[in-house]
Amino acid sequence: MNLTPALDSVLDSTVKGLPPSAGKMPLGDIGARGWNLLKGDLPLPAAVIERETLRHNSQWMRRFLDLTHVGFSPHGKTTMAPQLFDLQLKDGAWAITVATMHQLRVCRAFGIGRVLMANQLTGRLEIAAVLDELAADPEFDFYCLIDSLEGVATLREAAARRKIGRPIQLLLEGGVMGARTGARNLDQALAVARAVRDAGPLLALKGVEGFEGLIAGATPQEQDTKVAAFIDFLVAIARACADENLFAPGPVILTAGGSAFFDLAATRLHNELSGREVQVIIRSGCYLTHDSKSYRDLVERLMDRMPAARGLGEGLKPALFVWAYVQSRPEPGRAIATMGKRDIGFDVTLPVLDRWYRAGLHKAPQPASSLPGEHRVAGLNDQHAHIEIPANSPLQVGDRLCFGVSHPCTTFDRWQLIYEVDKEMNVLGGIRTYF
Repeated sequence: MNLTPALDSVLDSTVKGLPPSAGKMPLGDIGARGWNLLKGDLPLPAAVIERETLRHNSQWMRRFLDLTHVGFSPHGKTTMAPQLFDLQLKDGAWAITVATMHQLRVCRAFGIGRVLMANQLTGRLEIAAVLDELAADPEFDFYCLIDSLEGVATLREAAARRKIGRPIQLLLEGGVMGARTGARNLDQALAVARAVRDAGPLLALKGVEGFEGLIAGATPQEQDTKVAAFIDFLVAIARACADENLFAPGPVILTAGGSAFFDLAATRLHNELSGREVQVIIRSGCYLTHDSKSYRDLVERLMDRMPAARGLGEGLKPALFVWAYVQSRPEPGRAIATMGKRDIGFDVTLPVLDRWYRAGLHKAPQPASSLPGEHRVAGLNDQHAHIEIPANSPLQVGDRLCFGVSHPCTTFDRWQLIYEVDKEMNVLGGIRTYF
């Protein structure tokens, strides 16, 4: 990868989170400024990633991949941060997964050579852009999804007009009733696979894909059972396609596994397909920063399902946080912080108070558990957080609060600039996002 465009990009005071006195500066210079969040060098709210924890999560996933003998293509949409893509590729990522043309263009702008678009390629403009990219760079390795005869016809016609000399590589998508895209049964899947084969050499079927993250259950156990059954359905599709020799030459790619059930994908996709080599790819994106609630709970369930994962050392830990001030104690039982919906995700659960700090009183941030009683984020406005507190809470106006996120994707997309910090909140660098 070439990170120069990111590190040389110039920031100014219009970038959220940058100190007003910073002036214009390249992203790569942030770590040399000597800033410290606790000393008041950054305007709040500010989003931070703790570097030591980020590296811990990165290494944990490498051990998981070694344990399960699978590859991974992490969802780039989680962070849209090329600097983090670079870390993932250095950790051995087979590809970066995207969902949109914009995300694909960001990957290509930074020199990523293999991209999996875990989505249908539908629009004329988008198809033309992919064909142009494939024609311009013979080394570019691109995959996208297909789930319908209409989709096959559209891609076939576009490829026939453009004549780039190599096929568009496709993964047949399996789906479930009531969820998103994907063939709902084996007959539908096979009809699409046969159409792709008949469209050769313009199109090539390279594997089978599915996304299990939206499958629900009345209980966690029921949900796990349904997810496992869905992954088995993907294997059944692949076996039927292999039996009819519908796959193009090369390893057959079997891929699933968002950030909640990647253990089930890693273990259940390992299957023989009529003597064909199989390449299993999982696609978790949230593992890198993890979170303080939703994925924390889901990964704990993963550990229960797969006891061997507990042998990989301390598990994933939250690395992404948003800091804010207490700006008001307007009534008993309530504190208001300088952070809201424009600053932190709230689509799964509300943020979690993780730490607090008062200048002149503390040498380091204190865990929220050191506060008396429960301090709970009860609601968010655009720029305010409502925190329910007990009557004897010590929080004062001006105290700094650190909030853990739930579902990191929807916190990343609220920031162009996220600070990379150490445990003492010294700023080590800046991470730029490209949403």
